[in-house]
Amino acid sequence: MKKIAGSIVALVLLLSCHSNKQPLVSQAYIDSLINHYTIPAYVPANEDEMKFWNQRIDPVHPGQVNEQKFAGALMQRFAMFGDIHDLKKADSIMSAIDLRYLRTDGSVSLMRAGLSISQHRFIEAKENLHQAMASGTKKYSLLLSSFDVYFELGQYDSAARALHSIRGNKDYNYFFRLSKWEHLHGATDSAVKAMLEAAAYAEQDSLLRQVALSNAGDLCVHNGMMDKATEYYKTCIQLNPVDFHSLMGLGWIAMVNDQNDSLAEKIFSFVREKSKSPDALLKLSLLAGSKGDSSLQIKYAREFVEKVTDSLYGNMYNKYLIDLYTGILNNPSKAEDIARRELTNRATPQTYAWYAFALIKNKKPAQAYVVYQEHISGKPLESQELLWMGKMMKQLHKNYNAEKFFDAALQNKYDFPRDVLYTIKND
Repeated sequence: MKKIAGSIVALVLLLSCHSNKQPLVSQAYIDSLINHYTIPAYVPANEDEMKFWNQRIDPVHPGQVNEQKFAGALMQRFAMFGDIHDLKKADSIMSAIDLRYLRTDGSVSLMRAGLSISQHRFIEAKENLHQAMASGTKKYSLLLSSFDVYFELGQYDSAARALHSIRGNKDYNYFFRLSKWEHLHGATDSAVKAMLEAAAYAEQDSLLRQVALSNAGDLCVHNGMMDKATEYYKTCIQLNPVDFHSLMGLGWIAMVNDQNDSLAEKIFSFVREKSKSPDALLKLSLLAGSKGDSSLQIKYAREFVEKVTDSLYGNMYNKYLIDLYTGILNNPSKAEDIARRELTNRATPQTYAWYAFALIKNKKPAQAYVVYQEHISGKPLESQELLWMGKMMKQLHKNYNAEKFFDAALQNKYDFPRDVLYTIKND
């Protein structure tokens, strides 16, 4: 990525804005977390649950209850430590149960729909949802799953109908989904409010509350409410010491707000050591790029790519691969292939933006602009996609459009590392 003229001035101005501010993430706080890190009691409790139900499974006469409980414990461990093998094993178990009972249990089909969403297999999730509808199960569960599936597929009219149908419930599930809906439409304040409502309705379920607050933290970063984001992430870590997502959220705040790269690196490296998720590798690559260390940025990027292109991950990290292949790893043909494949998985304004950007980076401007006109223009986009469309418009010499996209992307400036901010209009 090229350095822009004036980036040194921008750096000085940015640093001066922070020089008189107290850092939001303190070295002492992070040192205490890392030095006193212990596994919370519910982690070994989940392991005991897993062993208990696994031992009850009769491979000669397989059933449903023991297998389903075992799969649930595997999913819980995946949520904590990010081992893709746990998610795949749970999916395999539920698929076997579904086939064994001839796809007649709607609750199993809904569980499979959720597993498919977790793996970014959205067409398959819709098939499982429809199977659950045909088999019959609780209407409320169907509506929740319907929103999740249609929302991910970009079938927003259907998602809106499902959300409208559950609005009378005013519970965790409703407010969690309302937050996603508000965020899609750019109403970040309303999205945060709804997510906090979800957290309140979690009541005594500390893990559900932690998930909602972690999402609220992400929304606050997106909206530039960094003090609130820090507060929510810290609460999450209190509730769940293995909430590595929230810990990396603090690392991101240390990096983009406090300008404390060494502390951010310490956090990301710690998460990389404790979690099997590839996410920390990506954060380390972004951090290296922010510091201007392109060699280290490429090193971490390649490690990330090697991990997530394993067939076990499928389409789960396509957006990040496209970002890397159109950027630091400079392989736009691969980016185009991945983006085209993603469109067969879910065709949304966001994924069309991925495809259009991959096309223009692969020197296909006419095709890119046709995709933009037919599938992207006037549609809601996230900050990354706004940035990409700005860069595309600039390459197409549509400077007015480019400025509009860049200005919109900069409304969420804390979504980007420093090097991206410095080059946002001069790539």
